[in-house]
Amino acid sequence: MREHDRKRILVTGGAGFLGSHLCERLVEAGHDVLCVDNFYTGSKDNIAGLLARPNFELLRHDVTFPLYVEVDEIYNLACPASPVHYQSDPVQTTKTSVHGAINLLGLAKRVKARILQASTSEVYGDPDIHPQCESYWGHVNPIGRRACYDEGKRCAETLFMDYHRQHRVDVRIARIFNTYGPRMHPSDGRVVSNFISQALRNEPLTLYGDGSQTRSFCFVDDLIEGLIRLMASDAVGTPVNLGNPCESTMREIANEILQATGSSSPIEIRPLPEDDPRQRCPDITRARTQLQWVPQTPLTQGLRLTVAYFVARFAAQGRRSALLGSSLAPALVAGGAATGTPHRLNAGSGF
Repeated sequence: MREHDRKRILVTGGAGFLGSHLCERLVEAGHDVLCVDNFYTGSKDNIAGLLARPNFELLRHDVTFPLYVEVDEIYNLACPASPVHYQSDPVQTTKTSVHGAINLLGLAKRVKARILQASTSEVYGDPDIHPQCESYWGHVNPIGRRACYDEGKRCAETLFMDYHRQHRVDVRIARIFNTYGPRMHPSDGRVVSNFISQALRNEPLTLYGDGSQTRSFCFVDDLIEGLIRLMASDAVGTPVNLGNPCESTMREIANEILQATGSSSPIEIRPLPEDDPRQRCPDITRARTQLQWVPQTPLTQGLRLTVAYFVARFAAQGRRSALLGSSLAPALVAGGAATGTPHRLNAGSGF
């Protein structure tokens, strides 16, 4: 990379599922990357391979407090994205979306940085139109259990547009649909991670409702490519859907994962959660025409790669559990503490 093309890039939520993949791509491209995360849902394991890189820096920080750094671009990915995590502290979830947006937009205004908001398909709620295009205003319950995330992200979009109109901040808004791949948390409550974890443990796959509700699933590498193209594009102040327009029912996904894992787990029917959307699928005409972007990874290939990650993760967890349960464990822990490295056995693992 030529020196004048090298940017200083801030990625908030950079130790999370999407953030860590984004940091990796930006570091590999030669940019100087500042990864900011409070590790509420992110994990140091996700960025362990970057810590020794000279153009990567990690800062533990909560975006609900101001941040004073000098950067050229900002990717705001800071917010828990799974229902299990964002509903466990709904007030903090709303603060992260709203206060976080205010603080980062203020930073972008001060340093004249371009800033991208990782918004979500949840701004469409339980949609009345299908597929969802960016001009659709949504159908959201403002007082439901999911509202902390849905309405928090909607308010963040409002703030981004108002900072653009009022202060001329250079903003981008990505409405991200269901994304899956390596580094998903096994216990995040989302359908792909749930089904894979259950299948690998030979537990019943929990299917909510009758399994006819639909989602579209985009592999993480494709999604990251979309984010990078959106940041580099001229789509200022225009929300852009990023997701896979190929739709699948929950039952179809369950069967795909049973096949990918070779599991004989049965399927168990449970009641549909409150405000769970019946269908979710993006219209990506805007991304296709403005970014020349379409997902490239077939679902079967993406699921194989994701299953391989979960198998390796569970194997590492099993090895560590066996090690810590052995007669050598006290000596190893003591030895780690003596050399100043006790964290490697128990901190930031996400297990």
